[in-house]
This record gives sequence, structure tokens and C-alpha cells, in this order.
Amino acid sequence: MPALPIPLTTIGLLLASNIFMTFAWYGHLKHKGASLLLVIMVSWGIAFFEYCLQVPANRIGSTVFSAAQLKTIQEVLTLSVFAVFSVTYLKEPLTWNHLVGFGFIALGAFFIFHKWS
Repeated sequence: MPALPIPLTTIGLLLASNIFMTFAWYGHLKHKGASLLLVIMVSWGIAFFEYCLQVPANRIGSTVFSAAQLKTIQEVLTLSVFAVFSVTYLKEPLTWNHLVGFGFIALGAFFIFHKWS
């Protein structure tokens, strides 16, 4: 079976790593009664798996993307994952100003990836 294309592999690994990291950073907000030490330890445990995905994603992706492009992909995925997480897990609404802000970030991604002559 042929390997997945490098861009697809990179984006898939970064997407999975962002899911872990979002839970590590924000998942505890639903459990405000838990002790801070416990929350930190659980978050570190979750973040370990994020690093196990993100480091290879960046290593693999660096063969076809620049560092700025990798970071841009990471940020766009982070916001996308967070938006879904915020609405579905935290039950917080996305408002028009959030969407406008995300749109500006997407516009920034366009400028990072566009080939200028």
C-alpha cells in the first residue's frame, strides 16, 4: 500500500496533536472542582501524546513546508479544533467577532502560502 502524501500526513498528525493539546489545555475547565495539581498532572499526561504526534508531523512536514508554513498550518488547525471543542465540549457559543477574527487569521494563512512573483 502506498504511503500517504507528505502534506496529508503532516496535516493529519497536526490535527490529531491539536485535539490532544486542546484537551490538555482546556478540558479541565469543565472540572473546576479538581485540584490544580491533579489538573496539571493530567494535562501533562495528555500533552505527552500531543508531542508524540506534533514532533514527527513537523519533522516530516519540513521536507515540503517552510517553518512559517508549518506554524501557519498549526495555528489554523488549533483554531479550528478549538472552535469545535468550545462549542461541543465546553458548550460556549462562537460569536460573530470570533468568526471575524478567525477569518483574519485565515487571510494571514493565504498570504503565507501564496506564491508571490
